[in-house]
Amino acid sequence: MSRFENGEKDIQLSSALGILGVLGLLDSRTLTFSDPEARYDGVRDVVVFWGQEGTKRVRCAISRDALDDHYKPERKDKLKVFEANRGAIEQEARRKYLASILEPDGSILIKATDIW
Repeated sequence: MSRFENGEKDIQLSSALGILGVLGLLDSRTLTFSDPEARYDGVRDVVVFWGQEGTKRVRCAISRDALDDHYKPERKDKLKVFEANRGAIEQEARRKYLASILEPDGSILIKATDIW
């Protein structure tokens, strides 16, 4: 480490990651979406889908307004709109999760203002 600090030697990525890990500076969280189930919740006016971090299930939802504003609003079937854009929607849910932008109950809600 001292040779790296003095500019005498390059550090390998694996060494840098090891150091960051020991210092607690790496975020090892991940959110995956292997559950294909999605449903429209007419009471909350959202499409609900599920993410997974380890053994923890994370409830995710996207509002009807977000679907209408950003994902082909001419379609009336919100589940079809969701499925046609699922990858981008899951990526936005992952971004919010890793940034700890959660609802009070720990779920993720994607609103129209979240998508640029």
